[in-house]
Amino acid sequence: MIRALIADDEALVRDGFRLILETQPDIAVVGEAADGNDALRQMRNLQPDVVLMDIRMPDLDGLEATRRLLAGPACARVLVLTTFDNDEYVYEALRAGASGFLLKSAPRDQLINAVRVVARGEQLLAPAITKRLIEEYLRCPAPGAPRPLTLEDLSDRELDVLRLVGRGLSNQEIARELYVEESTVKTHIGRIFAKLALRDRAQAVVVAYETGLVRVGGRAGK
Repeated sequence: MIRALIADDEALVRDGFRLILETQPDIAVVGEAADGNDALRQMRNLQPDVVLMDIRMPDLDGLEATRRLLAGPACARVLVLTTFDNDEYVYEALRAGASGFLLKSAPRDQLINAVRVVARGEQLLAPAITKRLIEEYLRCPAPGAPRPLTLEDLSDRELDVLRLVGRGLSNQEIARELYVEESTVKTHIGRIFAKLALRDRAQAVVVAYETGLVRVGGRAGK
């Protein structure tokens, strides 16, 4: 059973999300929060698997709440939900450690799927809007700029995998691209996460862009 916490300052929005999610036999809404501070308190008490986090909330906004939540020992994943189709919010949400970003206008089936995807430890990077906004807002170093020393710990094949993750490919697509088994890709990704101290695939995408491994427009760095 997936335990979900809904954090939004509008009661009607919380009610709507609850009604949608509780139609599913594998999802239970264990709590609701009206602001970021309330979300952090309920996180400690309820230990949810997924937090549906609004961005604009009083007292403590969703981005700062996400940073504080994920800076601690909590195991919950954060799915950021907002009405604001703003490039900077996507970037900041991923930088804060969120596992996904979804507009509140998304269809109900997409919301339900997003909660399941994030709960499995995967990242919601598939929607075209997310990939477009990441490409537009991440600032890449100039060609030839030195990469952080942390990338020096990666093997050539791990760099290939990280590059393809940064381009938005799934594990299955990476396996086809590199002519390997999907299980091999998962092994490489696990090693990349360990070596770079990454929480999830969203952070890997950010690293791939910020280090110049992937360029704006989808070209891979050399």
